[in-house]
Amino acid sequence: MTNLDRAGLEPIEQASVAELQKLQLERMQWTLKHAYDNVPHFKASFDAAGVAPSDLKTLADLARFPFTQKTTLRDNYPFGLFAVPREQVVRVHASSGTTGKPTVVGYTRNDINVWAEVVARSIRAAGGTPGDIIQVAYGYGLFTGGLGAHYGAELLGCTVIPMGGGQTEKQIQLIQDFKPRIIMVTPSYCLNLADELERQGIDPASTSLEIGIFGAEPWTDSMRDEIEKRMGIHAVDIYGLSEVIGPGVAQELIDSKDGPTIWEDHFYPEIIDPETGQVLPDGEEGELVFTSLTKEAMPVIRYRTRDLTRLMPGNGRPMRRMQKITGRSDDMLIIRGVNVFPTQIEERILAVADLSPHYQMIVERQGNMDALAINVEMKPEANGSADDAAAALAHTVKEMVGVSAKVNVLDEGGVPRSAGKAQRVIDRR
Repeated sequence: MTNLDRAGLEPIEQASVAELQKLQLERMQWTLKHAYDNVPHFKASFDAAGVAPSDLKTLADLARFPFTQKTTLRDNYPFGLFAVPREQVVRVHASSGTTGKPTVVGYTRNDINVWAEVVARSIRAAGGTPGDIIQVAYGYGLFTGGLGAHYGAELLGCTVIPMGGGQTEKQIQLIQDFKPRIIMVTPSYCLNLADELERQGIDPASTSLEIGIFGAEPWTDSMRDEIEKRMGIHAVDIYGLSEVIGPGVAQELIDSKDGPTIWEDHFYPEIIDPETGQVLPDGEEGELVFTSLTKEAMPVIRYRTRDLTRLMPGNGRPMRRMQKITGRSDDMLIIRGVNVFPTQIEERILAVADLSPHYQMIVERQGNMDALAINVEMKPEANGSADDAAAALAHTVKEMVGVSAKVNVLDEGGVPRSAGKAQRVIDRR
């Protein structure tokens, strides 16, 4: 990192809101022209909407421009959204894509450098310092998590253990032998590591780990409390998505843990009504939309993330915070007319003292009705019975979420474990 003052903050992190907005407008004007001049899709979509890059006079004018959606990336697969010659693209990443073609993103050398800078800034905001040992347990490869975390940690001056996902016993061995201070991992896989530590007779809170930087899947404050208590660490949220750049779009500050701060000098956020597309004022909940401000290889204009959140004032930074993501509009299940998010079920499970945080929801059609089953496990140290725990969960889900559920208490290990993002829902309808 360069240009840091004695407090360890970059100048833009100490700028006024007016200074930040001036920079955003300059960069947004460049981005719109860069996209329009070099990407046929954006020229066509701008023209169809009757707008040109020169129409952006204020930040509010962005609302006149058309949205980009995940289908846009798939329709232009693989390289149709690149705004530079392919020879200038030094790396590509791609989502796994549960259906159809993956979504492909590209990076110039400068894009990679910017990505490393925002991840380094994120690790610093999470409490990391040069010289720390960081175990990166996000997946490497086409998934953006591993390499994004890796480059940022190196730029900050940390010693990186590029472990990747999986190989749980090996993860534990390296934690024990190399003594990392920080781990970057999905929250669900962190719980797997805690289980393995206990299986080996090691208290999860006794390791060298002090900070966990968790991302890649929605997780609740109840899950944060569970992880912090069990692992004896600070658990903070890093946010990102490959279409925008990868991890490092926003980061929760370790001293406040009050929602990720969006690095608005590179990524401009909006909140829209997911039904109408209308821009909502700060403080109102809706769908998060991003416009990149500095990306060269593949700028994104008003990309609809499907993540549901609200924008809040900055805390010690001119950049705004966003409420912790606990659901996505495309994660929402409609069960017997009730909107249900997996994180709502997670909160109810964590409220039952004898249940472990591992769970999976099964949705099926029985006759003309939807049926929800929740597979859970008892904690090894549980004091009560499985029947009592099942009844307690079924009651609280009915009362607090509004749907009836059959609760199945499985043997330890009965709920499938993941080395990356957990599959929380199986919808068989």
